[in-house]
Amino acid sequence: MTLPELPADRHRQIAAVFTDRVRGTRSWDAPSPVAGWAARDVVGHLTDWCHDFLAEGAGLDLPRGPSADRDPVLAWTVHCDGVQAVLDDPRTATREFTHEHIGRLPLATAIDQFYVTDVFLHTWDLARASGQDDRLDPEFCALLLAGMEQMEEVLRSSGQYGPRVDVPAGADAQTGLLGFIGRDPFWSPR
Repeated sequence: MTLPELPADRHRQIAAVFTDRVRGTRSWDAPSPVAGWAARDVVGHLTDWCHDFLAEGAGLDLPRGPSADRDPVLAWTVHCDGVQAVLDDPRTATREFTHEHIGRLPLATAIDQFYVTDVFLHTWDLARASGQDDRLDPEFCALLLAGMEQMEEVLRSSGQYGPRVDVPAGADAQTGLLGFIGRDPFWSPR
């Protein structure tokens, strides 16, 4: 699958896969590959941090549904639709995002680089937690891994990624990416 070039289209495609995993989750209390998180925490993470990220960096107040603790499906749906509306809004092309550690970026670029990438990565977490298809786009995995490896020290020092997990030599891009971000690519719920 080739991912679209435009951030709005890329979000639409990546978020659609995550939405399928949200709708397919039967046990929201199932453990996830992120230590200490259940399936519902994966959704809660994405809805909460993005809301704060955009409020602080661009003065945007995304619509809020219920908490992921109460209704993860509706929490995700309201949030996802809100992000898509921002990306589809023609005024977004001229809006800036400002962050003390990132600097200034076009808003759509900030959403794409930080949030859409996070949705992509957490799709695997939710899929694994819920026993669904956990395959990620191999081309995007390779692209992300190549980019992240160039700034490994910065990423590790951010506290957003765990220690690298060793993977077998010659592993595919998805396995390599998961190991890089600190996931055990062979994790399964007990």
